[in-house]
Amino acid sequence: MHAEIITQYFPNLTAKQKAQFEALLPLYKEWNSQINVISRKDIDELYLRHVLHSLGIAKVMQFEPGTNVLDVGTGGGFPGIPLAILFPETQFHLVDSIGKKIKVVSAVADSLGLKNVKATHTRAEQIDDKYDFVVSRAVTRLKPFYQWVKGKFKLKSVHELPNGILYLKGGDLEEELKESKKKYRLYNLSNYFKEDFFETKKVVYVPGG
Repeated sequence: MHAEIITQYFPNLTAKQKAQFEALLPLYKEWNSQINVISRKDIDELYLRHVLHSLGIAKVMQFEPGTNVLDVGTGGGFPGIPLAILFPETQFHLVDSIGKKIKVVSAVADSLGLKNVKATHTRAEQIDDKYDFVVSRAVTRLKPFYQWVKGKFKLKSVHELPNGILYLKGGDLEEELKESKKKYRLYNLSNYFKEDFFETKKVVYVPGG
């Protein structure tokens, strides 16, 4: 599965964006041999399971230029790096509590020439800045996650959806969503992507206020 799967679903990419997406596999293969940020069995499925999955958020939300987005528990840079390629005029702050993962994220962003990515070795709770949106990929259950990021949202919203969380999750979320006691909206990624991998994958939107 190669980078063409990205252009299949995002046909309006510039030549620069296409080149950046194509560069991801060799970059992650090289780094993964030194610091394991993607499971060995997954690396060959990078474009499907990591890049396209991350871009599921872009099917729900088109970030406006000047938007500030926080990616919590970014790991090897997902969903932040693919989103930063797709939205070059949006600022992304990628954080993770594991320093060596942030080392990889910084190196990948530098190699791609992504000027809109800041990577920090920290925990979400220790950040004082305000953002339009917080994105993440199945770091923990929604209830504790919301506690980490509440109070980090700008008051003024400029998108159709009010500022809040865009969370990539899979499986049966009924119990977890009930536990969180938050308003939410679910988007099934199977509505946007035809591959079997996305059958149970969702974007959960939770307002930040």
